[in-house]
Amino acid sequence: MRFGPTPLDQAVGAILAHSQTVDGTRFKKGRTLSAADVAALRADGRDHVVTARLDPGDVHEDEAAGRIARAACGANLTAAAPFTGRANLIVKTRGVLVMERARLDAINLIDEAVTIATLPAFEIVEAKQMAATIKIIPFAAPEAAVTEAERLAAENGPLMRVAPLVEKRVALIQTRLPETKASVLDKTVPVMTRRLATLGSRMVSEARVPHEIQALAGELDAAADASDIVVAVGASAIVDRGDVIPAAIQAAGGKLTHFGMPVDPGNLLLLGELKGKPVIGAPGCVRSPKPNGFDWVLSRLCADVPVTRTDIMRMGDGGLLKEIPSRPQPRAEEAPVDTGAKRAPRIAGLLLAAGQSRRMGETNKLLAEVAGRPMVAHAAEALAHSDIDGLTVVTGHEPEGVRAAVASCEAAFVHNPDYDQGLSASLKRGIAALPEAVDGVVVCLGDMPRVTHRAIDRLIAAFDPTEGRAICVPTYRGKRGNPVLFARRFFAEMQDLAGDAGAKTLIGAYEDQVVEVEMDDDSVLNDIDTPEALARARDT
Repeated sequence: MRFGPTPLDQAVGAILAHSQTVDGTRFKKGRTLSAADVAALRADGRDHVVTARLDPGDVHEDEAAGRIARAACGANLTAAAPFTGRANLIVKTRGVLVMERARLDAINLIDEAVTIATLPAFEIVEAKQMAATIKIIPFAAPEAAVTEAERLAAENGPLMRVAPLVEKRVALIQTRLPETKASVLDKTVPVMTRRLATLGSRMVSEARVPHEIQALAGELDAAADASDIVVAVGASAIVDRGDVIPAAIQAAGGKLTHFGMPVDPGNLLLLGELKGKPVIGAPGCVRSPKPNGFDWVLSRLCADVPVTRTDIMRMGDGGLLKEIPSRPQPRAEEAPVDTGAKRAPRIAGLLLAAGQSRRMGETNKLLAEVAGRPMVAHAAEALAHSDIDGLTVVTGHEPEGVRAAVASCEAAFVHNPDYDQGLSASLKRGIAALPEAVDGVVVCLGDMPRVTHRAIDRLIAAFDPTEGRAICVPTYRGKRGNPVLFARRFFAEMQDLAGDAGAKTLIGAYEDQVVEVEMDDDSVLNDIDTPEALARARDT
């Protein structure tokens, strides 16, 4: 890649290396300079600009990030559309993140242009949470590096996957000595119940037996028949493979997998097997709600992720869980704390389908047939198949027909009785109906039958208000189109709009927050307002 100052007469097609403000318009870094851009720079008094140009053998940052993300993306993850050299892997369902650390390290060691950052392996992840981000250090990566990263990311299966949590029936056995207080045993039950509930599992039995090998062996045998996982909590901590709990597992016909783990609290955990069921000899810290090594083993077992002797012995990285002043642990009675885990933005979809189609004569264009379906159905399906978090449809003129046309899409509906007052009236009704938890909204017009879910996903991938990308506008060959993504911060101002211009005034007022997202085709420019436009749409 060639980088450095470039005379303006050589800058067309080059990538802008640093953001510039030109006559009040923000040209953001990464922009491929057009002839019009160069003319604007020259008119602004510039004679050169710092740019980057790809050499033969370089792969553009978006293509490179997308290729590696697709190779690394396994079950229950989805690769978001790349933008500015970044492609995120987003969790589709709650579970345990499974990843090979050695392969991750090998990819990050290939070339400085290729980076992958992930959440810790075997962490519990939630739907919509970001599990990893693939970032190409601007603005390109060598083809050889990208190819090697793809190979490693896909070798013997994708680099990352999410193992969904499966409801497990868990039997709890507690042993007791003469001096064991009943209150201690009593308190262990609700703590274990809550711990299992967080993993989507449940306790099916609880038994208390003397802290003796034969008594415990009999109970273990019965529990293994009636549960998926057996947890034995001793009245006294396990201190040797010959102690009561490991000896009882063997006496019942089971075997020992491993004793001890490099996690504190949780050092004295024992893992065994009986009748094909895992048996955990739990350390005493399991009686506390605080995280400990037992949780690391239990979460994997509840996701059907095998736990081997070697797996346990590799848990030392991050295994120091002791409560210290700088990292207090939550108490049982406290509300869950925000872990600060980054998640994908929650972007709602808003389909404006209330208009009267005045320029179409007597025809309601939204219900006119295009490619065998009502026009509005195409836009609704594009939204429904995208990465939006819920679809809201605003109806007005002929609402029953619009509802029927989009019936195949799961959507909420809001009616705008003032649909004759222009587009802004429908926009305001729709914005007011959105859930409070969303971070932004994609506003889509119902008369755009060619818009695709890929275009919408690309807008969502570009959205990042912290980096000045709070309004995402699609473009094709430099011309702006629709749909447009707006951050929540603009919702209040949308309620003050009037007329038929929609939110165009906001785009003009906040150019510094606008990012133009170039699309592969002109579908984002084609709305249908006239009989002639409808005829052309039917012919394509």
